[in-house]
Amino acid sequence: MPSRRRFLHGSASLAALAALMPWLPSSAFASGTVLSRAIPSSGELLPVIGLGTSRTHDVAMTEEALQPLREVLQTLVNGGASLVDTAPSYGRAEAVCGALAAEDDMRKKVFLASKVSSSGRAAGERQIEASFAALKTDTIDLMQVHNLQDTSTQLGLLRELKEQGRVRYVGVTHYLDSAHERLLDVLRQEPVDFVQFNYSIGERNAERELLPYCADKGIAVLINRPFQRSALFDRVKGKTLPDWAAVELDVTSWAQLMLKFILANPAVTAVIPATSNPRYMADNLLAGQGRLPDAAQRQRIIELFA
Repeated sequence: MPSRRRFLHGSASLAALAALMPWLPSSAFASGTVLSRAIPSSGELLPVIGLGTSRTHDVAMTEEALQPLREVLQTLVNGGASLVDTAPSYGRAEAVCGALAAEDDMRKKVFLASKVSSSGRAAGERQIEASFAALKTDTIDLMQVHNLQDTSTQLGLLRELKEQGRVRYVGVTHYLDSAHERLLDVLRQEPVDFVQFNYSIGERNAERELLPYCADKGIAVLINRPFQRSALFDRVKGKTLPDWAAVELDVTSWAQLMLKFILANPAVTAVIPATSNPRYMADNLLAGQGRLPDAAQRQRIIELFA
């Protein structure tokens, strides 16, 4: 998101980002640990900041195109996080993620999530097998039914793969407020480990029913569209990050404030902003450290974006 550059400013922000550059040793992160939350169905801890790959990772398999994405992945891992979310419908992103995860034994350090978006069992099987090949792995950590396409059939297939040990967790996804009721219907009828949906300062519909339901039923939640594809940056264009955000919430950028608003909801397991810029990846990771806003501070944040 090119417009984001102007929101990374100030000596505090630059100093914080410098500590997370991928070419520094992992020991550089010992002073700041990314918060982790438990996956309810297993108790396994998952760092709260992940990486989305829609649009950003649909690139040619050339060294020039892959290098910044390699640095993004290195920054994610060196910063103490692991979740990478992709899909066959994201063009070349799945193959790019597989190629990068295969380098330097990186696969052991990442939590790979992908999706199936086919109709019919045979088509689903073909697409899933293609995902295993593209990701260059025998085990996919999380497979999700993308945008609720042929949900019952594909979830049945994913559960079989989970029983076989080829898939560790199963889930469902969508990215629109208008699909939240359908997601709830599926969650009430189908046992899943994860659900992924949109939630942000500007799209808060999930607070009404989805997030409380997931908290009550023990379903892990992944959040997509945390910046509303850069629209939230436009809302604060020309505005200076308020001093109280740094003093009270350890925030040094607007992006961190947006992500901390989401993470303040305890039902959220992880948020997956997409980026192809290692500097932005480092900035996102800082949102997983320090204090999170309470109810009053969340309201102040909402007012900043009104």
